[in-house]
Amino acid sequence: MIEEATRNARHVAEKFAAESDSQLGKIKRASQGQFSIYARDRNNPPIKKVRVVAKVQYHLSD
Repeated sequence: MIEEATRNARHVAEKFAAESDSQLGKIKRASQGQFSIYARDRNNPPIKKVRVVAKVQYHLSD
């Protein structure tokens, strides 16, 4: 799950860089902000929902 959150962060950063006509550089700073597990709803308590938040800052260059 953490790997997927990190991959998603990179994908968004690549898109941002492309739209701003920049090059995506190395990771400047990264942290894992939140990891939560809770019941999906009251009717299915065995089924869990997981939320992972990863914060990644990249260097951008022209």
